Amino acid sequence: MILLNFSHPLTAAQLAQIEAITGQAIDTLMDVPVQFDEQQPFGPQLAALMAAIDLSPTQWQSEPILVVLPSLNFIAAALLAELHGRMGSFPPAVRTRPVANTLPRRYEVAEILDLQEVREAARRGR
Repeated sequence: MILLNFSHPLTAAQLAQIEAITGQAIDTLMDVPVQFDEQQPFGPQLAALMAAIDLSPTQWQSEPILVVLPSLNFIAAALLAELHGRMGSFPPAVRTRPVANTLPRRYEVAEILDLQEVREAARRGR
């Protein structure tokens, strides 16, 4: 599976959690730094971000891809629209959470959100 990380660097423990939850090995990890200028339009910045990801149209549509979304909601929303356009469906997304009662704060993988299933369930309910 290809893991596209648009967030903070992942630890070995988090990568192991992702593999355990998905039951798949991470064949390719792409750390994609996201730093948008909030004073500029996001469209061109998103295009530049996507141009930095070396995947072919065939890979976008046929490889198993999992994403860790950026934390800024506007960037995440635009990125999801872009990914859906390239992939033909929403990718599953990793949700992290703080580990309870830890100092300094650490994060663990909470779940994998099946965004395509969320979409399909919403369509069934309309």
